[in-house]
Amino acid sequence: MTQQPLPDVLAGPLLRRLEPTRLVLWLVASRTLSLQLWLQADGEQPQTLVLDGHCRRLPLGRHAVLHLIDLPLEQALPQDVHIAYDLQIVEQNNARGMADWAPHLLYDGASHADFVLRSRLDQLLHGSCRKPHHPAADGLLCADRLLAEQRSPEQRPALLLMSGDQVYLDDVAGPMLCAIHQLIERLELFDEFLEGAVVEDSQALYTSSIGYYQRSELLPAVKNNQTLRDKFFGGVEKPVFTSNSADNHLVTFAEIIAMYLLVWSPLPWTLITEDPPVLDEEQRQRYAIERECIDAFRRSLGQIARVFAHLPTLMIFDDHDVTDDWNLSARWEQTAYGHPFSRRIIGNALLAYLLCQGWGNNPEVFEQPLQDLSELLEQRQGNHLQREIQDALIERLRHFEQWHYVLPTSPALLVLDTRTRRWRSEGRLSKPSGLMDWEALCEFQQALLDHPCCIIVSPAPMFGVKLIEGIQKLFTLAGHPLMVDAENWMAHRGAANVMLNIFRHSRTPGDFVILSGDVHYSFVYRIRIRHRRTSPTIWQITSSGIKNEFPRRLLDWLDRLNRWLYAPWSPLNWLTKRRRMRVTPLIPDRSRAGERLWNSAGLGQVFFDQQGRPERILQLNADGSAPVTFLSARESGTQIRHPGHRNSAPADGDESLR
Repeated sequence: MTQQPLPDVLAGPLLRRLEPTRLVLWLVASRTLSLQLWLQADGEQPQTLVLDGHCRRLPLGRHAVLHLIDLPLEQALPQDVHIAYDLQIVEQNNARGMADWAPHLLYDGASHADFVLRSRLDQLLHGSCRKPHHPAADGLLCADRLLAEQRSPEQRPALLLMSGDQVYLDDVAGPMLCAIHQLIERLELFDEFLEGAVVEDSQALYTSSIGYYQRSELLPAVKNNQTLRDKFFGGVEKPVFTSNSADNHLVTFAEIIAMYLLVWSPLPWTLITEDPPVLDEEQRQRYAIERECIDAFRRSLGQIARVFAHLPTLMIFDDHDVTDDWNLSARWEQTAYGHPFSRRIIGNALLAYLLCQGWGNNPEVFEQPLQDLSELLEQRQGNHLQREIQDALIERLRHFEQWHYVLPTSPALLVLDTRTRRWRSEGRLSKPSGLMDWEALCEFQQALLDHPCCIIVSPAPMFGVKLIEGIQKLFTLAGHPLMVDAENWMAHRGAANVMLNIFRHSRTPGDFVILSGDVHYSFVYRIRIRHRRTSPTIWQITSSGIKNEFPRRLLDWLDRLNRWLYAPWSPLNWLTKRRRMRVTPLIPDRSRAGERLWNSAGLGQVFFDQQGRPERILQLNADGSAPVTFLSARESGTQIRHPGHRNSAPADGDESLR
């Protein structure tokens, strides 16, 4: 059978960190490309910039080369206007533009892609949790619809913030894993040796009889040790990789790179055949169900790639970008990092995150890790990565402490790493760790000082649903935090107290906006500190998931029980008050009976006033239905509705943090 020719560009360009004097772009090509960038701002003459001196090229396989473009500009680009651009491939004095090699990236009637550099963050989009085989529509389609409809540069969101779980490496559908393996073979992505597994290298893994829906069996049993399995209720064993759907958990660096290509671009799918792997009858039925969802997912990828080519996108990891419950407790870390195979799986995820997500947020802090990674990719044994170099790099990256970043925008934007610098419990190793340790929280406070307002991106909500956090606490007390993903800011007393003291500090901002995801439902809280004349206002705005949803009936019951059990008049509320905080949940305007939680895949959209306070908070629905309004502005467009408005709810119980 004749193979489909390789496209020049496999994925991208993705617009990453864009500033008036700096443009950061990401793409993966099937070969080394010579590139130039054509730019034209509205009303100005076009300019063409050669990129060879500002493009780092890293081989990922024989037919896959990552191009990391970090272009400084001598003359600042104008803000709040459309800037047309064309990333051109140069060959023999001939330049081919995106209309030739990626026409799906252009909107109808447009001859070029474009972007807008906003002078302030007056609106942005945010969301998390994009699982390809979830049956919901892709929430990034909401961004595509916005970009297609909004022609004025003032209407363009300043940023797309993806606050975690951009990929699910621990929860992979069979058809997706099949596509990953076919893409690895077609691009000849690099192989690697595996230590501590029942297969010796990546090729043996790909052809293993338990390579599909049985990958937990690849983890060797260790007698009288929790190194690879933890026991739960009824003696049921659960791998340290604790996702309930970890049967196809990705393992190798090549598998993870292929996953990124397949979730960000339609072009790699043109290289995939429809041949399923050898499966038993039960697996075939599961495969067929998953294939319907994956087929729907891939049909929308042209529009998703178009969003990434027009809207600056920033990212931060949560757990599924690596594995479920990543670094949940000191016991988890001791278990996962204590075995070479599990350590390699986590390390490969971090290596791929560095290249595909982390670098574009803040390129300068990754100079040394990129040099080390370049050595790994260049110094191979045939097509295999060298084991010693790979293991040494993973160990260094495990202790890297610059995943967080700050944007000098107005208002300031602080994106938190809540995964790698955790406040570990010293008394009980199995107790959930604080999401940030004392030193990281102190650095966070220093970054906040003297800002009048700020936007904080915390993958997990800082202020969550009290009933759900209470259930997590009960399971933690029973010694089973992994059963309920007991990860929230209030689960660790030390981290919670330091975080609240930061909000109380006299030199921290008067207005905080916390953007979060993770939980697979959306909600908004307005929080004030009691007994303070000049209390800051804190907005907890949670949007989740992009392509994921909470079990609908279960969430309805949890929402209803939470309102009953923690109503202002409830004795349980008085016993569990956040005595220093007044928390006011805001009700979605499409609520039928006072529901506070909105359960629909999509994206959050937040508009800010001149002082950086939320002026309007929307949840855009992936199914195309009308947006949900959590917060509306007064007719003047400058003030927030009072908590007594029909879109607000009585103050929630204020649980003690002592």
